[in-house]
Amino acid sequence: MKLNGKMKEDEFKYVVEDFADLQILRYRVHGFEQLSLRQKKLVFYLSQAALEGRDILFDQNGEYNLRIRKLFESIYLHYKGNRDTAEFQQIVIYLKRLWFSNGIYHHYSCDKFVPGFSENYLKSVLESLDVSLVVSGKEETLEKVCDELFPVIFNPDILPKRVNQVDGEDLIQTSAANYYKGLTQQEAVDFYDKKKKGNDPEPVMYGMNSRLVKKNGQIYEQIWRVGGMYSAAIEKIVGWLEKAIDVAENDGQCEIIRLLIDFYRTGNLHVFDEYSIAWLKDTSSHVDFVNGFIESYGDPLGMKASWESIVDFKDVEATRRTEVISANAQWFEDHSPVDKRFKKEQVKGVSAKVITAAMLGGDLYPSSAIGINLPNSNWIRSVHGSKSVTIGNLTEAYNRAARGNGFREEFVYSKVELDLLNRYADITDDLHTDLHECLGHGSGRLLPGVDPDALKSYGSAIEEARADLFGLYYLPDRKLIELGLLPDSDAYKAEYYAYMMNGLMTQLVRIEPGRTLEEAHMRNRQLIARWALKHGEQERVVEMVRCNDKTYVRINDYEALRKLFGKLLSEIQRIKSEGDYEAARMLIEQYAVQIDPILHAEVLERYRRLHLSPYKGFINPLYTPVYGENGEITDVQVSYTEGYAEQMLRYSRDFANL
Repeated sequence: MKLNGKMKEDEFKYVVEDFADLQILRYRVHGFEQLSLRQKKLVFYLSQAALEGRDILFDQNGEYNLRIRKLFESIYLHYKGNRDTAEFQQIVIYLKRLWFSNGIYHHYSCDKFVPGFSENYLKSVLESLDVSLVVSGKEETLEKVCDELFPVIFNPDILPKRVNQVDGEDLIQTSAANYYKGLTQQEAVDFYDKKKKGNDPEPVMYGMNSRLVKKNGQIYEQIWRVGGMYSAAIEKIVGWLEKAIDVAENDGQCEIIRLLIDFYRTGNLHVFDEYSIAWLKDTSSHVDFVNGFIESYGDPLGMKASWESIVDFKDVEATRRTEVISANAQWFEDHSPVDKRFKKEQVKGVSAKVITAAMLGGDLYPSSAIGINLPNSNWIRSVHGSKSVTIGNLTEAYNRAARGNGFREEFVYSKVELDLLNRYADITDDLHTDLHECLGHGSGRLLPGVDPDALKSYGSAIEEARADLFGLYYLPDRKLIELGLLPDSDAYKAEYYAYMMNGLMTQLVRIEPGRTLEEAHMRNRQLIARWALKHGEQERVVEMVRCNDKTYVRINDYEALRKLFGKLLSEIQRIKSEGDYEAARMLIEQYAVQIDPILHAEVLERYRRLHLSPYKGFINPLYTPVYGENGEITDVQVSYTEGYAEQMLRYSRDFANL
């Protein structure tokens, strides 16, 4: 598959396989062969560290996930009966979905999978295996395993959702995520409220790296660190990070890795802040990485962070775009439509780049973000700034896989909009991501004394809406044309149309009939789109129209739509800055949760006819070190031949740390 050291474009197969509602893709690591040996070794060591934490995420997503994964992997590897039956193939699909979601809950909807096989069939398959493959420990029996795990797998009323966001319910007791044990939502809120110190100007993110447990009437944290919870996996991560120090690109990068190791060993959240500050200030290293407890979407209270990792290096040519944006960050902040009280007087430390992903791990694998803005600490953002990345080679893989699939032709209103999308969508979609990550998340400020967690379960969706609206508001601005980021004054319309179509209609292909929206990003998009539809209703700024018995989105006034985006951005920034929980709850519950069942049914049927998979994820490349006679690594080679099941089974074998 190589020609003169480079893979020919027509030989690289982006699409690997489809099953259930998922499509598995590959991504190319452009430029890896041109890295120095030292950089290749650094990528390799950091990539190994990115894989050692895989079991942590499985356990965070549900306390039974690791046992269920082992059970189904044993069947996949060792069952000698008829594997061509419909029920056995459903077992295979269940396992593939479990791998993809890092557990038995859908990675997006958070609903528990519904098995396509019966309890009796699964029991008969297990009985045909060597019992040692099913049980662990001398006292455990097959019957005991079935009694404990079958209700979790088959009973829809037992641990039905990984993350529940239904207003008015106890979100901890109704969520299967393994971040809390034995206590109520109010007890958890009270526990962390007591930890917060008044008007601490540099508050750590309490609870970020722990499981909160109530036992014998006592509430305490199980800290994720060496010697604590998840120690076996964290020790392996630290081992690879120690190797990475020896081949780091500079002293600053050495210090970043050293601080991360110190955090993993101590669990000290102040050390994590030191690491975060050092990481965001490193803008000179070519190779970069994230490794740790980062995003809080999986916690119904939005506090505890799932484990994730990405290893990457800078796409120098594409980064020129993000450098232009970050260099003008103060202009964008000053001209934002939000109240002056909520603006930053001085934007600090905004850096941005386009990266080439080299390895995905934890909560970024197989399904990944296409942009990242870190750190998440509000005080660090305010004082030191943030670092944003757009993952160029993942976006490329998505775009290559989607070419010619008929999606736009089915859902776009007319040839006018279709021509806009075909001409500009790749440009404007990337630019909106850049604005979202580089500036949106880093814009604005909290008023003094406002708790960063004041919006509680609504915080994630409000924050994503804030960043999206910042990008949407600025896309039509002539400043972007002056900066050379857009070709002309019509280009932004492609993103406006695509965004409204997605928020009002097409993202519903990801939701099962009868369900509501619960994932933060989906809520954010519907909130923006439905709010704009409602508040532009009188002037018919945006409409839902019927044509040939199909529903379409039609935008009648793009300039008026921009004004609506600006108005909503102003309100959402106020909510964020003031910590107005009730206003956040009202917006989300009114616009972001409920789905029109008639429209939903229509969208699902139209999408079904296209035979497309609504969700996509990635297989990682395989890095193989080449050793010389003295045992030193003389090269690292990258290949793209590993299959999906092959990779997942290898990871379960080689990185089974918990």
